[in-house]
Amino acid sequence: MKQRALSLSKTLLLSHNSKGLPAIRCLSTQEALERRHHLFVLEKKRQLEKVGRIEKIEVNYKGIPNDCTLVMNKDISTPYDCARHLGEWHMESSALALLDGSVHWDMHRPLTENCTLELQRFNIAEPQQVNKAFWRTCSLLLGACATVAFKDTVPVHLHSFPGPDIRSGSFIYDVDLPSLPDWKPTPQELHTLSAEYIQLTRKQLPIERLDVSMELALEMFVDNQHKAKQIPSIAKATGKVTLYKVDKYVDISKGPLISNTGQIGRVAVTSVHKLTGSSESDLKQLYRFQGVALPTGVILNHFAFTILTERAKKLNHARSPINPFSESMSAEESIAARA
Repeated sequence: MKQRALSLSKTLLLSHNSKGLPAIRCLSTQEALERRHHLFVLEKKRQLEKVGRIEKIEVNYKGIPNDCTLVMNKDISTPYDCARHLGEWHMESSALALLDGSVHWDMHRPLTENCTLELQRFNIAEPQQVNKAFWRTCSLLLGACATVAFKDTVPVHLHSFPGPDIRSGSFIYDVDLPSLPDWKPTPQELHTLSAEYIQLTRKQLPIERLDVSMELALEMFVDNQHKAKQIPSIAKATGKVTLYKVDKYVDISKGPLISNTGQIGRVAVTSVHKLTGSSESDLKQLYRFQGVALPTGVILNHFAFTILTERAKKLNHARSPINPFSESMSAEESIAARA
């Protein structure tokens, strides 16, 4: 394992030549990441251009320092843009937006109609949804770290992560490592994964959301057989797949997620467990990556954080892709990649 490995594995990309026959060429993991990022950026630009004539909406802000009405651009302005008008503290501390008192909304997701807006931080009176968004974000970023942490010779295929459960004591991401039949990470390797994670948080990267068609999602994840299998089920209800982008990393999640990687404070990747299941499963080398984190600004002494870390080392029994009938199965985990 190395800290800044790129071009990690070879994957297959299907295209068509002039005769309409499928042509196959190899993509490194870095090339696949770049391609997915490129398609995300192009689609976001297309959707913005589709807006056409700019219409105004009224956003009635409720909160500190005073209630006020903001005139914003429909399908363009986001809660984060509203926070810009209110001040730097609102921009840095707001993790989620609450629309009309009931709908939790990503900070970087465009607003679509007149609404009331409340900005939610981690210290609000009822933080359940903010905490879930935090835990969900931590899982997604764990997948990003696993993608870039291995040597070039080790194929890394992200599978999915189940719905957030704060009570479990750890956030997780299940990763297929087909060339590592019995990998048991050393303390140094776990430290390397943690270092990757800390780098992401220190970059204070915005977490962008984009809803795309099933067809585009399949094209973006053609290099990942697990994601490709999950996408039709995810898109079944609405025909759309929700994607999130952090720097050049793009993944699937139903959201919402927090606003910025810098809102993740103290963090540690605590353990990696090999998952076992039916001998007929095609996931022979599936590993559960686990970690624990605190929001920025939450102060905990070393002894107390060590207790959390030790708890997070134990196997998290959330629903497993190769053991879908585990005791902790929940409706939110019905398709793990949607979490």
